[in-house]
Amino acid sequence: MNNKQQIDRVSFGACISIIVLSCIPLIMYPDSGGTFLVDLYNLIADKLGYLYLMAGLAAIGFLAWLAFGRFGKVLLGQQGEKPDFGNLSWAAMLFCAGIGAGLMAWAPIEWGYYYDTPLFDVAARSVEAAEWASTYGIFHWGFTAWAFYCLPTIAIAPYYVKRTESLRFSNSCYYWLDGREDTRRGRLIDFLFMIGLLGGAGSSLGFSTPMISTLFARLTGLEPGFSMEFGVVIVSVIFFAISVWLGLKKGIKRLSELNLWLAMVLLGFILIVGPTVFLLKTSLNSVGLMLDNLVRMSSWTDAFTSSGFVESWTVFYWAWWIAYGPFVGLFVTRISRGRTIRQVVLGMLGYGTLGCALFYMIIGNYGMHLELTEAVAVTETLSAQGAPAAITVILEQLPWATLVIAAFTLVALVFSVTTYDSASYILASSATRRLAPGQDPERWHRVFWAMALAVLPLTLMFVGGLQVIQTATLVVSLPLLFVGVMMAWSLSRQLAKDHQ
Repeated sequence: MNNKQQIDRVSFGACISIIVLSCIPLIMYPDSGGTFLVDLYNLIADKLGYLYLMAGLAAIGFLAWLAFGRFGKVLLGQQGEKPDFGNLSWAAMLFCAGIGAGLMAWAPIEWGYYYDTPLFDVAARSVEAAEWASTYGIFHWGFTAWAFYCLPTIAIAPYYVKRTESLRFSNSCYYWLDGREDTRRGRLIDFLFMIGLLGGAGSSLGFSTPMISTLFARLTGLEPGFSMEFGVVIVSVIFFAISVWLGLKKGIKRLSELNLWLAMVLLGFILIVGPTVFLLKTSLNSVGLMLDNLVRMSSWTDAFTSSGFVESWTVFYWAWWIAYGPFVGLFVTRISRGRTIRQVVLGMLGYGTLGCALFYMIIGNYGMHLELTEAVAVTETLSAQGAPAAITVILEQLPWATLVIAAFTLVALVFSVTTYDSASYILASSATRRLAPGQDPERWHRVFWAMALAVLPLTLMFVGGLQVIQTATLVVSLPLLFVGVMMAWSLSRQLAKDHQ
């Protein structure tokens, strides 16, 4: 079958249309477009934010029922199939695909926002505020985030179990669609997935690119700005186009493993040369505080004080994970053949949460130590110059600062590359009509999506503002909330039918 026949023209055309129709108005009217997006974010977060909190609790509960119930030993694949990848490679790929450079952009400085404007009616810049500040980032990148990723991963398993013809998000509603993804309902689900992926990917690159640009400017002496951010995006596109061209095992797998080791070395260095005892004590304290208050943090709606904390942070993060969840689910499904439901649930929630927590425990708490000891006014820099400048100031306090900044920049860049080559791989898979298990989409198709994915984040950065980027995530995630309910129902019914 030739390439033209393999391309799903409806999915391909719909995705291109989304990019064009989203970007052109924002480029033509950046000021009014930015204002509209901010107002839209406030409306959705204020009126519907509680739905996201309920979704987080439901996802964790449903996955616990799957993993520890009678379906925990169900294999993602045919009986007797062995995993395609070892535990280390599997963990590296799911972690790099799931977090990207966004983790590098938030872990060093997220505590600063909470320290100055704390939650639970705590006094700003108090000891209690510092405790919660070092804890909440771990919570936002922890079990709930990976639960939003894991649910679609399990639900898309019919790709292997039922041997469906294509790797699409609509596989997650196999029972509801009666095994027919090409129906209008299936098309709608895949369309919503593509919107979510474009919005989530655009937000991730929109957060990380200014940071990479500022760090690169610090290394080279050049002036940071939109031109340099544009250059960073182009370099990222070139790298992940090369990685995608090489394929899953030669490109994405090797790049993910390399970057995981680079990140661990960087964290180990900061732990050793930094205030080691403070980092260890603060980390242990944060884990205990989070576990002791996990239900409260997951269900806190701020109904009485209306501080805006939940809407600005928890709702945004849950929306980000929901928007990105179908993509990560498709990718992790692709690399999880031969593993059981229990192995996938415990692996994703365990490896994912631990990996993210390490960044907040070490880099984040190191930045807080600088603030508390008055070595550097991190929060003042954060407020006056923005997050990228604050991250640069933090890294400059380490021994061999230039080398550390170069390593940090490289890890962030490769995280960005591994996320977007995974995203382009999945977009190409979704827009391919027939794709057998173990088969890759056409190379030119993957490279095309690697380039197309850069358009929306460049537009969001051009319009400018943190909340503009957050809005894109919140809007695209809203319909996926309801798809998630149908996905969980369809999965439970299909498992019951298959294992009566």
